[in-house]
Amino acid sequence: MAGFGWYSDKVLEHYQNPRNVGKIEDADGTGMVGNPVCGDMMMITIKVRDDRIEDVKFKTFGCGAAIATSSMVTELVKGKTIEEALQITNRDVADALDGLPPIKMHCSMLAEEAIKAAIEDYRASESSGDK
Repeated sequence: MAGFGWYSDKVLEHYQNPRNVGKIEDADGTGMVGNPVCGDMMMITIKVRDDRIEDVKFKTFGCGAAIATSSMVTELVKGKTIEEALQITNRDVADALDGLPPIKMHCSMLAEEAIKAAIEDYRASESSGDK
């Protein structure tokens, strides 16, 4: 793919064929984050059962790297316990994509922040008895 040499094949694959796209309507947690500088916006919704992320979906408005990192973070956390998911870092997301150009590392940061925000939202609703 000429002109995209700074992106790994995995980044291009997750950009062209993103996994887990959409929104869980009856989500247990929702995380919305954005970077006003670049304009990327991510929303991740999670469904939790027995302290495990049973399902996860994302909607992202942004560049190819933002879409790829959103897709990859959903793959990394699906089936994991809440505690395991909280351990996933932006570096883990970037490494799973075989790296990102330095100028696009903020996209992996947004992916980490979005999943953590969804988990925080889930925990807040659990402790308040909303679920």
